[in-house]
Amino acid sequence: MAQIILVTGGSRSGKSRYAQSLAEASGSRCTFVATCPDIDDETHLRIRRHQQHRDPSCWQTVEEPLDLVRALADAPNQTLLVDCLTLWVNNLIYRTEDKNAPLTEEQMEIEASALLAAAKKRTGMVIMVTNEVGQGVVPASPLGRKFRDLAGRCNQVVAAGADTVTLLCCGYPLTVKG
Repeated sequence: MAQIILVTGGSRSGKSRYAQSLAEASGSRCTFVATCPDIDDETHLRIRRHQQHRDPSCWQTVEEPLDLVRALADAPNQTLLVDCLTLWVNNLIYRTEDKNAPLTEEQMEIEASALLAAAKKRTGMVIMVTNEVGQGVVPASPLGRKFRDLAGRCNQVVAAGADTVTLLCCGYPLTVKG
């Protein structure tokens, strides 16, 4: 069974850098599972910056915005880094909104539980990055509140099943669990 690590924190708190350092410290070849779709110039630059910080001789990248269960099942390496669950939740919301079948908290719990089960079936280490979205201002729009609620539900499910939960604050890791 894989060691499951959840890395959370606010925007620009150092989550991705910390998670990458954990993966690289494993000493094995790593797979980066990217959930961010390349949708505009700003996003493209962010993706490129992240890619430039990963040594291609150590890292393989899998881009999967929606089907993380399949991505985890198919990933070839012992160490996986999923970055990030918050964008995955966003992508699931937009997929269901396009089909006019809104994503509920119950469905999000099912999706997150399936992801956790897929992670546990692996060997090695699975590191997942997510944003802590519940510590800010209540979003003004219904869609913003829905996103906050679904991301919070996803984070609770994954954190409950993770071996370790680390909160990044100003670049410093704080152990929450494990």
